[in-house]
Amino acid sequence: MANEQNNTEQRANKALLITMACVVLAVAIIAIIGFLLMNRPDSYIEGQVEGTTVRISGKLPGRVVEFFVEEGDTVHAGDTLVHIHSAVAEAQLGEAEAMQEVARAQNKKIDAGTRSQIIAAAADLLRQAEAAVTITQKTYQRMENLYAEGVISEQKRDEAKAAYDAAVAGRDAAASQLSLAKAGAQSEDKQSAAAIVSAAGSGVSQVKAVLDDSYLVAPFDGTIDQVYPTEGELVSLGAPIMSLLRNDKRWVTFNVREELLADLTMGKKLHVMIPALDKKEIEVEIYYIRDMGSYATWRSTKSTGSYDSRTFKIKAKPVEDIPNLRPGMSAVYSHND
Repeated sequence: MANEQNNTEQRANKALLITMACVVLAVAIIAIIGFLLMNRPDSYIEGQVEGTTVRISGKLPGRVVEFFVEEGDTVHAGDTLVHIHSAVAEAQLGEAEAMQEVARAQNKKIDAGTRSQIIAAAADLLRQAEAAVTITQKTYQRMENLYAEGVISEQKRDEAKAAYDAAVAGRDAAASQLSLAKAGAQSEDKQSAAAIVSAAGSGVSQVKAVLDDSYLVAPFDGTIDQVYPTEGELVSLGAPIMSLLRNDKRWVTFNVREELLADLTMGKKLHVMIPALDKKEIEVEIYYIRDMGSYATWRSTKSTGSYDSRTFKIKAKPVEDIPNLRPGMSAVYSHND
């Protein structure tokens, strides 16, 4: 009975020792495999497709009246994209055209002599111009004070100064018209009247040039990537209205450690796989290699036997046009190929 119990305990101890030996062996095998995998260099480099995107901005502040395109639309250079309405600019155009008509009318009547009604009209025009000078001068002075206090930008101050200068020029022109009406039609008067007509025409052309910017057009062929405001929304001077993705500019960007640069030289052609295009392989050519700087340096964690490794940015453009290749797509390159 005692011998049977001893045999049972011996078998149990032997089984326990065998089990412990198996566990230790399994842990050792797993550790060795993990060490080998950890130190095995990754044969794949993953990058992404990039493209040229331009923000379409206007030089005219106003309200978005109508969009002629939507996100995702393909456009061509010169296509109209959006209409921005500016009540201020259109009012300025009306004023400039009115001044032009007045100048033309005065020029036509200069040979007929000066009537009292013409003198009175010129005097009224001068009074209006002087009132405009007074208002714009006060506005400019307020803007100058606000600019000195850092409340507004230099551009706003300059716009107020330009308005004041324009009002002064208008007053001088009106004064010349009144002087011309009182003096009568001399040869010098005719030349002056013609010059005033020309100046008024230049003012109209200037305002029309500003209004031309109320219709923004595509600078090149591309795809509407994103539209920022909505119809009816106010936009300021230079505010981005939409972004346009250029169709003919695509490239692939990789960030690689410097040990791989020996195999990635300028002008070399690579085969990269695009997962988003059903894992299609495309051929690209390296045209850009640049150090990314100290912030992208791989630091050594060992005190000896290792060194820091810099990171370089590599750009490669497709050798041929690839339909549906879009920025943001992943690109995978196997440097063991």
